[in-house]
Amino acid sequence: MSAKKIVKAFYDSNLALDENIIDMFHEDCVLHWNSSQGFSTINKAGIAEMLKGVKESYLSFNYRLSHLLGDGDTITARYTIYCTTIERPTKEEPLAHFISIWEVKDNKLYKGHEISQKLDDSVENLTSFSEIKL
Repeated sequence: MSAKKIVKAFYDSNLALDENIIDMFHEDCVLHWNSSQGFSTINKAGIAEMLKGVKESYLSFNYRLSHLLGDGDTITARYTIYCTTIERPTKEEPLAHFISIWEVKDNKLYKGHEISQKLDDSVENLTSFSEIKL
């Protein structure tokens, strides 16, 4: 499978429901993340812990891609995360905006660089994140 298809398969998943999503990450995976909380580096165990928190807090946790660009084994994705919380089970809401760059190795997500920002839910901004057509 191509690197782009592997990354797309990850972003097509629902993190709150997919029990095997951690299998998409390489054993030596590392994610470098710049968020509103600052910079952090997370390994596969840390990612597994984050996924556990997602499953405990959300009924659904989906990505909506606006861009998916590839250069060999390096793939860049721009997206908004949409989720349904346990407190509001009938309302899916946007949560945050991201740009991620993934290097794929051995058909798994290996090295990630991610930047996120808090949600700007203006119509102009959300429209700029409308889903891509592949």
